[in-house]
Amino acid sequence: MLAKRIIPCLDVDRGRVVKGTRFLDLVDAGDPVQVAARYEAEGADELVFLDICASHEGRDIMLDVVRRVSETIFMPFTVGGGVRTVDDAARLVQAGAEKVSINSAAVRTPELVRAVADRLGSCATVVNIDPKRVQRDGHEIWEVFVNGGRVPTGLEAVAWARRVEELGAGEIVLTCMDRDGTRDGYDLEITAAVSRAVHIPVVASGGAGRPEHLAAAVVEGGADAALAAGIFHFGECTIREVKELFLRRGIPVRPPPG
Repeated sequence: MLAKRIIPCLDVDRGRVVKGTRFLDLVDAGDPVQVAARYEAEGADELVFLDICASHEGRDIMLDVVRRVSETIFMPFTVGGGVRTVDDAARLVQAGAEKVSINSAAVRTPELVRAVADRLGSCATVVNIDPKRVQRDGHEIWEVFVNGGRVPTGLEAVAWARRVEELGAGEIVLTCMDRDGTRDGYDLEITAAVSRAVHIPVVASGGAGRPEHLAAAVVEGGADAALAAGIFHFGECTIREVKELFLRRGIPVRPPPG
């Protein structure tokens, strides 16, 4: 079994790391460069950087912040937010990103996923999927939302995950809006459903409150990696504590430094 990855996420708004609950009520969590450097020192396997308001505000991602972070860390670095064209994606790679994450633009123009994969490779092409449980025709579905969780799309999350894999995505970051920031644990049902439906890595996101939640995401949810933000930003647990729990439970993971 491949080593599971522990990935801190920097949700960035106007140049600052923030964290909210269900995509709302944002609280400042520090300078992205300093936060990124701390996570690398703690032994994070990768870092995700999302400019969470770029798509909603119709602006480009802050390349200067991306460059400053990339100059500070050596671990793999995924960047997303406001990516609307292949050239946008290429500029992020030129600024230091190893992978580029697409969300809203992928829904509006699915062929963008294929175009980015053709130019940068599938390994560098990530699609973020933000689903929420909603009622439709008397049934509950996992509906995909875009623009920072503001706009429903009518797409069902598992079907959309299969579609982006067909288009060439090499990884999916699955952020369950109902759990985001709640500290109640990941939505293991949808995580498992998406993980079973595709053959590319799935990163579980949304709801981590303690190390056991990250372990459940990869064991019960079948995810290849667990992403968390608030519990790391605000010192509720460390990456070391998560990895030590994984090792005690026999879950393959790259050991923490030292």
